Amino acid sequence: MNVVPFSNIIEEYLREDTAIDYRSEAIMWLADDLFQKTKNELEFIKTAYEFVRDNISHSADINEDIITCTASEVLKNGHGICFAKSHLLAALLRCKSVPAGFCYQKLILDDDTATVLVYHGLNGVYLKEFKKWIRLDARGNKNGVNAQFSIENEQLAFPIRPEMGEEDSFVVYPNPDVKVLENLRKNKTRTELWNNLPTELGYNG
Repeated sequence: MNVVPFSNIIEEYLREDTAIDYRSEAIMWLADDLFQKTKNELEFIKTAYEFVRDNISHSADINEDIITCTASEVLKNGHGICFAKSHLLAALLRCKSVPAGFCYQKLILDDDTATVLVYHGLNGVYLKEFKKWIRLDARGNKNGVNAQFSIENEQLAFPIRPEMGEEDSFVVYPNPDVKVLENLRKNKTRTELWNNLPTELGYNG
C-alpha cells in the first residue's frame, strides 16, 4: 500500500475554500482547543481525527435528514455523511498547517437493501515527522465498523471486496471532488441524496 498525493504542491493541501472553510470562528476555536491539549503535531492529528470520528455523528446512523456539506455546517449541526465529515477533519487539520486531502473508495451502499456501488469519502493526511501520507476514515464507528488511527497498519471503516466490484484508491486529492460537492448541494434531504449518491468522480472523468 502506497498512499500518494495527486499534486506534489503541498500548499494545495493547506488551502481554504467554500467547503473547507477553516477560517470559520467555530472551527478556529475548536482547532485551537484541540491543539492546546496535545503535545505535538502527531498527537494533534490523532486527537482531531478521533474528535470528528466520535463526536460528529454520521447522519445515517442517527437518521438525520438534513444535509451538511461545508466544514462549518458539519460542526454546527453535529453530523454529516462520510464526505462531509472528511471536510471537517481536513479543515481542522489545515487550520493548524497540517496538509490534508481527500480519498475515495467505491463500495456497495448496503449488502441487503441497496447493492449499488457508490463512492465513500475519507481523508489523506501528511505526517511530517514520518515524511509519509496515511489514510484516515472518520466516518464514525458502530457495530461492524472499527476505524482507528494508525501510522503503520491502516485500519479503515470498510474492507474492500474486489469480488463484489468494490474499488480502492490510494490517491489523496487536494480538493473535495466536484461530483461529490454537486450531489451534496443539489439534493434537499439525505433521503433524496441516498438515491443520488455519486457513482463517478470528477477526478476520474
